[in-house]
Amino acid sequence: MFGRAPKKSDNTRYYEILGVSKNASQDDLKKAYKKAAIKNHPDKGGDPEKFKELAQAYEVLSDPEKREIYDQYGEDALKEGMGGGGGHDPFDIFSSFFGGGSPFGSGTGMKVSIRHLGPSMIQQMQHACNECKGTGETINDRDRCPQCKGEKVVQEKKVLEVIVEKGMQNGQKITFPGEADEAPDTITGDIVFVLQQKEHPKFRRKAEDLYVEHTLSLTEALCGFQFVLTHLDGRQLLIKSNPGEVVKPDSYKAINDEGMPMYQRPFMKGKLYLHFTVEFPDFLNPDQVKALEAVLPPKQPSQLTDMELDECEETTLHDVNMDEESRRRQQQSAQEAYEEDDDMPGGAQRVQCAQQ
Repeated sequence: MFGRAPKKSDNTRYYEILGVSKNASQDDLKKAYKKAAIKNHPDKGGDPEKFKELAQAYEVLSDPEKREIYDQYGEDALKEGMGGGGGHDPFDIFSSFFGGGSPFGSGTGMKVSIRHLGPSMIQQMQHACNECKGTGETINDRDRCPQCKGEKVVQEKKVLEVIVEKGMQNGQKITFPGEADEAPDTITGDIVFVLQQKEHPKFRRKAEDLYVEHTLSLTEALCGFQFVLTHLDGRQLLIKSNPGEVVKPDSYKAINDEGMPMYQRPFMKGKLYLHFTVEFPDFLNPDQVKALEAVLPPKQPSQLTDMELDECEETTLHDVNMDEESRRRQQQSAQEAYEEDDDMPGGAQRVQCAQQ
């Protein structure tokens, strides 16, 4: 059983698109397509639809089998399946004329794809070319460097010596110009090290000055003290009070030129500040109280008479932890706010999840 021959349709449009006669040779087709495709290439501001039609016409007429079917039966026969029809990417056909690259200098490194969405509707999408990785140029295999394989860069290891100068600050940067990763056609960046100062268990730093905390007993605060402080560089500093000097709680003393060295002025140093706290005894027995009263300045006498004192209400002092007091007040405030919500009109009507 033999099928019906396809109905004849237009068999001249492809020749008209390329601007050649029906007896044009393969060389004529190539020249005509190449000239028209360059003129209408989307990267050069050409019409994407015209560019697609040129590729479709050339694809059919450059294939002897498809051209014979087209000449005999027309375009519809190819659409119905005879000869396989067209369907290659128009940009692939175009790039085949230029060794897979671009004829426009170094190229754009971008590829434009055209997608038909419907009658008289197309979508043009631009994306990086996989062949050149967006660079706009390719290197032939025979010309590629065996070491870099055409990437124009090679991997290497390099040791950088980072010198931290005396007095450098936390967050200060040490820059190695032009030592970052290299890439073709780009300015090589810098490698930047940012210093992060490690905390010390005893010393604190503020710019060129050092701070250290020290606790004195009440006896030391009143009668004098002496202790040894091990500095950051291992030196032993003898710290002692002046004769007859009384150190008050939360007071500061300073030692000149025992702080951190100053940046770019290494022979100059900041100060070493000592912050003193005084530890008081929890309790004194009556004999100790009398002994202290005998040597300390006298108490301030009361300005009230005995009769006036009798009329006063006597109070009792309690020890208190202010951190615990603050937490207790926060909990109490939260509980009161919750109870106020319950007391408001409609407060008992809670929003619940919808049931299905």
